[in-house]
Amino acid sequence: MQVTFSETYLEELYTKGKASDKKHRFQPQVVRGYQKAVKFLVQASRLEDLFPFRSLNLEALSGDKDGRFSIRANDQYRVEFTVTENTEATTVTVCNVLDLSNHYK
Repeated sequence: MQVTFSETYLEELYTKGKASDKKHRFQPQVVRGYQKAVKFLVQASRLEDLFPFRSLNLEALSGDKDGRFSIRANDQYRVEFTVTENTEATTVTVCNVLDLSNHYK
């Protein structure tokens, strides 16, 4: 799948391992988990290719995040993304890195 990023800091986290702004700083193990999760998205040719990887815990979100999906970066963080399918390719847009401790607030 072709992966794009909705925010600059998300792309920097994937490519450089850190964000240039101070607002989006994460622990090294979170960054490694995020990079691993995005690599799974890059290697998959379609969303169904992620189903066998139970450790990713792929789920479709609902409510105010209807239309988004998420996969696990580690035990505490999830990566939210949207999927756009067209005839040429499937495009994934990474939207957010979400801390699950704030998940139900």
